[in-house]
Amino acid sequence: MWQKIVSYLSAFALAVVLSACAAPGPPPGDMQIRSGVIEQITTVQLASNHHAGVGAVVGGLAGLGIGSLIGAGTGRDVAMVLGTVGGALAGNEIQKQHDQPVPGQQIIVRASNGVLVSITQPLNPNLFRGQRVYIEGNGEGARVVSR
Repeated sequence: MWQKIVSYLSAFALAVVLSACAAPGPPPGDMQIRSGVIEQITTVQLASNHHAGVGAVVGGLAGLGIGSLIGAGTGRDVAMVLGTVGGALAGNEIQKQHDQPVPGQQIIVRASNGVLVSITQPLNPNLFRGQRVYIEGNGEGARVVSR
């Protein structure tokens, strides 16, 4: 019994210590806006924004539907399984052929506090070196926009 109480108290103490170490940040949904000057722009290729696996799922469903129209009984079940697997493979290959890289740019901005910030985003031809810009958001959703 004492071991259980000590275990719970240890877990509670650990939770209190860890939560005290957490740095406060902006509440979810709030957007940070910082300003700065573009130091460098490099052209890059971004991965396509299509969702991976959608072709396989759609192909598998189509194959299942077609397989269900063939035969009866056990033969029909086999046709449905083979149609699902074949459709998934075909759909995945078709999606791979149509996913092309998207032109983008890696932008290095010297923020007003002196910190260098690197952001990779889709191509924006209106941005240039030395331009004063805003950095909207943070993390994966951060974007550089002109002032």
